[in-house]
Amino acid sequence: MDDVEIRRHLPGNLPQLFADGADGAGPGAEGASGRTLSVSLPEGDVVWPDPGYPQRSLLMRPAFWLSDEPVHGELWGRLRAEHPRSGLWPLLLDETDQPWASGQIAPEPVEEIGNYSPEAFLYEVWADWAEQAGDEDHDDLAPFGRHCPGPAPAGTLLDDPDAVADRYARTLGVRGPSLGLVAVESGADAIAAVGWQGALNHNEWTAPLAAVLRGWEERFGARVVGLGFNTLELSVAAPPVTIRHAVHVAAEHWAFCPDILFQGPGNLAGYAEEIRGKTYWSFWWD
Repeated sequence: MDDVEIRRHLPGNLPQLFADGADGAGPGAEGASGRTLSVSLPEGDVVWPDPGYPQRSLLMRPAFWLSDEPVHGELWGRLRAEHPRSGLWPLLLDETDQPWASGQIAPEPVEEIGNYSPEAFLYEVWADWAEQAGDEDHDDLAPFGRHCPGPAPAGTLLDDPDAVADRYARTLGVRGPSLGLVAVESGADAIAAVGWQGALNHNEWTAPLAAVLRGWEERFGARVVGLGFNTLELSVAAPPVTIRHAVHVAAEHWAFCPDILFQGPGNLAGYAEEIRGKTYWSFWWD
């Protein structure tokens, strides 16, 4: 009986990831003990930001938990299914360019994500580009040119978003990623909570990008599955399936991650062909 009860609670130092259960005891103990995790985890430990790395805010708890060894994608799916009970969103973490355990991260308060409007972010990026771009550059963003189209309409679900995410996790799992666990209500919030700095050359803060991801969760059934040093992997259950819709979505992608366009197909039409009907979106920043 005791063994069963132990398995119900968050194991090891996972409660430290939550503001209400820093040590699994004291004033926050009730909140921490209310979370459960029945999936067995590999060996791992919590990760704190490197104190010598520039920080956004004072962090009173670890940013995330990290496995010691690579994991298979199937584990991601089992942990994703437990997220409503555990409060922990899983991430498949690519350590090719930089080990996550080094703590080269700068977490941002998840509470600040709601202060940003995805639509305002899109218009701001577009306006900054239009101000600096020459007339010859407008064709790259045709048919919109210097006029921001605003957010694209929602897509139609092709499958259950969680099922699509689980399949993509299995695909990414063949690369041998590490496993991360982060205490967030939504996978979109994970990029801010873990202190990911992959888009730093494009946008100084990560919270506005997380706000964009929240919108994509709602409109396209997107789920954050993996992160790398400067990469982001999303599953997508409601992708655009028409050229017109794909071009509109491509405009949002360009504002979110210009490198995928200007160092890729070179224009919205070419990129739209790449994402039309695709059930995953991969982003990388230079």
